[in-house]
Amino acid sequence: MFTSILFASLISSINEAAIVSRSQSYPLPQNGVLGPQSKLTVANKAIAPDGYERSATLVNGVFPGPLIIAQKGDNFSIEVANELTDTSMDMVTSVHFHGIYQNRTSYADGTAFVTQCPVTPNNSYVHTFSPQGQAGTFWYHSHYSIQYAKDSPVEQCDGLRGAMVIYDPEDPLGYLYDVDDVNTVITLSDWYHAEATVLRYVIGNEADSTLINGLGRYAGGPASDLAVINVEQGKRYRFRLLGISCDSNFQFSIDGHSMTVIEADGQSTEPLVVDQLQILAGQRYSVVVAADQPVNNYWVRSLPDTTNASFVGGTNSAILRYQGAQQVEPTTVNTTSTNPLQETNLHALINPAAPGIPEYGAADINLNLQVANINGIFFVNNVSYTAPTVPVLMQILSGAQEATDLMPNGSVIVLEANKVVELTLSTTGPGGPHPIHLHGHSFSVVQSAGNSTFNYANPVRRDVVSAGSKGQQMVIRWVTDNSGPWFLHCHINWHLDVGFAVVMAESPSITQKTMNISPPGWDELCPAYNALTPEQWGGGGLANYEAAANISSTLYPPPTVPGSI
Repeated sequence: MFTSILFASLISSINEAAIVSRSQSYPLPQNGVLGPQSKLTVANKAIAPDGYERSATLVNGVFPGPLIIAQKGDNFSIEVANELTDTSMDMVTSVHFHGIYQNRTSYADGTAFVTQCPVTPNNSYVHTFSPQGQAGTFWYHSHYSIQYAKDSPVEQCDGLRGAMVIYDPEDPLGYLYDVDDVNTVITLSDWYHAEATVLRYVIGNEADSTLINGLGRYAGGPASDLAVINVEQGKRYRFRLLGISCDSNFQFSIDGHSMTVIEADGQSTEPLVVDQLQILAGQRYSVVVAADQPVNNYWVRSLPDTTNASFVGGTNSAILRYQGAQQVEPTTVNTTSTNPLQETNLHALINPAAPGIPEYGAADINLNLQVANINGIFFVNNVSYTAPTVPVLMQILSGAQEATDLMPNGSVIVLEANKVVELTLSTTGPGGPHPIHLHGHSFSVVQSAGNSTFNYANPVRRDVVSAGSKGQQMVIRWVTDNSGPWFLHCHINWHLDVGFAVVMAESPSITQKTMNISPPGWDELCPAYNALTPEQWGGGGLANYEAAANISSTLYPPPTVPGSI
């Protein structure tokens, strides 16, 4: 009896300690950190995050963009102000809040020509939305360009990307960590020395460097500063990893330390111990790392899938520094992973079962999308996505209800309300692994790419999943409980730019009834955009195509409109 009481008391004290720890580490807004009521000023500025200086498209003058933080239940009002001036890059913009469902507020999703027109120079647009119970690790990035797809966020490749975290003071896994604050957010990104408006013409381009929290080095370049992640021995840290790449995926590890995965893309998972994980563009993971090693400096490694990638000279690296360690670069040695993350080992923590009958092909709506790559252009079920001139949401609100009435023709799939959808997506060409993102939802991954088994009982739930490479497929399920047009696309921006996308128009007949009243500024975006000349779109025109020809002889077609990209 006494033992039982003592054990219960111990558990209670542990939980209380965890609650105190979380409340102490909850980050308050500080310099460079924004809250849910904020302004994002998009402008051009020259930076050299890896030692090579170039003009970039930045939010509030920094890369990555400032961290946005909020608490579960907060309402958001984010103003996006366009102050772009560099005509060699995109001059219009939009911002998508990746992972936020935008239930009843599809007008705030930020996807150019799907849910809105872009924001023009010297104008702004306020995104107002309530994440309705969502908490976890998210991010924001551009969702605009005007070559091919128009919705491709190549502007993101020039720097318009940043992290967003919604903290849950009652996190069911909070007992596993002591520290979760602005200093434990870790962004992993690729970086390019040429503008994206040049590189978009190059078939098969690769990044010049990897940046961790906005700092890195390129092969053969100077020993520029690396990001330092500070820890105190004996504490447990929740590191929020964000793959904010334009293209590259990364193999992430920390020398001498294991990681316990507790979140995937804003969804809590059963704790899973790994020593390395692959993170694709758009994906996020929270991992708990115990600072239980001797006081020292340890290499943080983020190896990209680029040609001849290594850690020579501190490339693709950052530093984990224990309090009390010398301020020098680590000498720790990279070891072969023995326990890498396998997606099939991840399981949703809450309500883990996939929706619907647990059998392949037994959903209410069963979709099959086949993706082909022909001469560098992507086709989904034989159609390459090109953006419409009128946003899909505006078409729906104007009365279009059927796929045959919605543009772009062949790229809009209409789904009935409150149905279980099972989507099988397979690829037949090069360019994988393809990270597939669905706006407006998280989904259950009932079959992971490269795996022959199905799991309907407790699959991982997330919003970006690998579709694998040539000859592989993935299968996902979700419920159509969020009316609106939701983009489904590859999150490699170069692939989206050349057609790898479709729009899921979810219950368009009730979108107007279920959507909140759009803000006045939303109706003003399209007239302002349509009044621009092609030169005012920016993008460098033929000059950028000629610059691309100096990089590679394997190119996409040149721009057909003067001044366009």
